[in-house]
Amino acid sequence: MAAPDEAYVLHHHDWSESSLILDVFTRERGRVVVAAKGAKRPYSQLRSVLLPFQRLHLSLGRPARSDDPSASEVQTLRTAEWAGGPVLVAGHALFPAYYLNELLIRLLPRHDPHPALFDAYVDALGALAAAGTADASAPLRAFELRLLRGLGLLPELAVETPSQQPVVATSAYDLKPDIGVVAAAVAGPSSLSGSTLQALEAALAAGDRALDAGCAREPAALKAALQGWLHYHLGSSALRSRDVLRSLRHLQPADAAPPTSPAKGPSP
Repeated sequence: MAAPDEAYVLHHHDWSESSLILDVFTRERGRVVVAAKGAKRPYSQLRSVLLPFQRLHLSLGRPARSDDPSASEVQTLRTAEWAGGPVLVAGHALFPAYYLNELLIRLLPRHDPHPALFDAYVDALGALAAAGTADASAPLRAFELRLLRGLGLLPELAVETPSQQPVVATSAYDLKPDIGVVAAAVAGPSSLSGSTLQALEAALAAGDRALDAGCAREPAALKAALQGWLHYHLGSSALRSRDVLRSLRHLQPADAAPPTSPAKGPSP
């Protein structure tokens, strides 16, 4: 029997009165769609296991039979067990964590293995859980960079893309999705210094936690630059996790006490 897959549940929806269809991110298979038969039954042991942000060991069977034309892509879930790992994200960290899931669903093709990206996701969840109510923008930006680089959508940051000349530490640069890294004619809110780009590229190449520190150097500019880059590759559709967070903030009374819900958590 094949070894179980390390996996996380990214999203689920009802398949029948008693079953679920899961979108899961596995280390060795990438994103796969799984039919969890009987998972909604009150006595099912799967109910307490198939939760978001919880590392699992899944055993998968043959594709499920269904009238759905994409049924050949749906595999049946045989077993699911908790695999340990970081503490579950909760409270203020929930919306940033759901934002990570939505990025994976929107950008990562199915059946395209990315073990390094899976590890990046595990690191990001651990950082969000550890951050608590603190600003978690650095691990979010780090994951965005590792996601874009892993999918081949991010050029080398330490060189100007048109000329292939190294960036100058004291100069300002813009990230343009249709071109790459270009010298900024006039430094704007999304412009980044050459020294920051050099630090980010070195950390991406090293594949270590230094990337979080690099992302903390110019957080506002990096967030603006990466949001523009992601919007270009996502198309015109907005991310639902951001919309939900904005809506909750809009509904929050101005004189309300600090919430215990994720509504005032760090913004993606």
